[in-house]
Order: sequence, then C-alpha cells, then structure tokens
Amino acid sequence: MSTPRYDVIAIGNAIVDVMSPASDELIEELGMAKGGMTLIDEAGARDLYAAMGPAREISGGSAANTLAGLSALGAQCAFVGQVADDQLGQVFAHDIRAVGIDFDTPMRAGEPSTARCLIFVTPDGQRTMNTFLGASQFLPAAALNEEAIGGASILYLEGYLWDPEEPRRAMRSAIAAARAANRKVAFTLSDGFVIARYGDDFRALISEGLIDILFANEGELAALTGEDDLEAGLAAIGGQVETLVVTRSEQGAVAVRGAERAAVPAEPIAKVIDTTGAGDLFAAGFLFGTIREESLERCLKRGAIAAAEIISHYGARPEADLQALMAERLG
Repeated sequence: MSTPRYDVIAIGNAIVDVMSPASDELIEELGMAKGGMTLIDEAGARDLYAAMGPAREISGGSAANTLAGLSALGAQCAFVGQVADDQLGQVFAHDIRAVGIDFDTPMRAGEPSTARCLIFVTPDGQRTMNTFLGASQFLPAAALNEEAIGGASILYLEGYLWDPEEPRRAMRSAIAAARAANRKVAFTLSDGFVIARYGDDFRALISEGLIDILFANEGELAALTGEDDLEAGLAAIGGQVETLVVTRSEQGAVAVRGAERAAVPAEPIAKVIDTTGAGDLFAAGFLFGTIREESLERCLKRGAIAAAEIISHYGARPEADLQALMAERLG
C-alpha cells in the first residue's frame, strides 16, 4: 500500500457559523429547543439573524471543525464540501485554506446560497443551533477526487451530511473508494435527529463492516442501539466496528477496540463558555492519536484536551496552541 498523501480527508457540510450570546428568555421567545439543532429554510435564517444580537461569523461545519483541530496538531488534511459562489462561500474557502487544509471543491453557481448555522449561546455555554444547509446539500459525487480519498489514511464522514440525497450518494462512493484502497473509514453520528431518519442506513453500514471508527455521544448511541444503558449500547455496537468512541460530556469518554477498553474523565476547565464543536474537536484529538498509533487511553486523552480547549471560548475552531497543550498535559 502506498504512503498516504493525507492523514485524514473529510466530507461534510461547508457551513459558516453565525454566533451570538443570547438569554434563556430569547430562546423561549423564539420558540427554539435549547441545546438542540433545528434545520431551517433561507427565510427562517434571515428572520433569526434579524433577532440576533451582535454576532461573529466563524467558518464551521462539524467535519471541517475536526480537520481544523487535526491541522493545528500537525496532521495533513483535505476537505470535501460544497459552498456557493457568494460572500460566505469565499469566507469558508479562505478560512479552511488558511489553517493549512486542502480544499478544492468547485464553488456552485446560483441558488441556494452557502450554508450557515445561526447559533445562540446562553450564559451556561449551551448552544442552540439553527441550520440552513443551502449549497452544502448539493455536493455531487462528481466532486470527489477518488485518488485523494484513496491517498488518505482515514476517510472521515459527517452524519449530518447523510440527510440530503446527493451528498449521501457521494459519501457512499467515497466509502467504496476508501475500501478499495484499504483505508480506514471513520463516521460520526452527529445528532439524534439524523439517527431517527437514517438509523437503518447507519446500522447497515456498521453490520456490513464499512465503518472502522464510530463516534457517538451517549444519547446518539442509545438512539442507534435502542439501549438506554451505556454498557448495553457498547456491547451492541462494540463488536461490529474496529473502534467505538462514546463521549459523555462532563463524565468524559469511553472507547472500545476489540478486547481493549479505556475511559478518561473530562479535562478540568475554569468555565464553560460555548460547547459548540466539543465533539468535533474531541474527534480531532482522538484521530490524531490514532494516526500516531497511540494507545486507546492516550487517544481519548487527546480528545478530552482538545474538547476542553474549544469549550473555553466562543467558536468551534481552536484558539490556543493545541500542540503545546498536548505536550503540557500528556507529559
């Protein structure tokens, strides 16, 4: 097998996050489910933006955030995702390339516009997300570079993008390309609503042995397996994937790889500012350790350190020196 060009290539939603502090009262007034993620149309996005206080625009998207963390740690990465040929599309393309990630997907002309996620952050650090998927829903299989996918150690797929039909076909093609090149496939379940709609698809991918590394939080694992008990959920999936990683918020994380099992506590943090991207950065830390063939426990520890950094400030892209943090806390 040839030496990989990339450590990780990811396929996901190309989204610009629009973030603003908000009171619990505003969340209630706008009829939003606090801490959840709701899909909205372009008109809804305009209305919510008008209701926001002063906001910051930060390029996001779950898989893209994970790559930003990986790149900050020193990994070589590439991203595949669809933006429109508009101002937010230019912002996204600039930001992802600026952190050293290859991004060559051609911009899409015409409507709809580039995807955006309007994020209301309450004083307790919880983020309430309202996502207009826009152009990201129209990623065609033709946009895939199968040579690049086959030339990456790990293909990382974002569950959120399984919802629209066109990118779903693209991701199936990408899995086939990675498998043909004997590369690893990692998948993040993303959210309970995605599992409610496509759980059968995900369970089929898992049972067919097409997923090597599966990321979930406790709620997503329960939704996927039908088991509310953590141990029962781990047992239901653990034997079907090479590595199962389950995050547990303030209770840390657990992972199972064959007969090996490890758990770590959450990293201490002075104050939670914004939980946006915590799972994304946890995946970044874990995948970086995986690339380096580190122990399961050390991979989890890297994930916990990266997640703690991201929840200490607004936005889902690292602001501190992740390499220095890892050196300090891992010893």
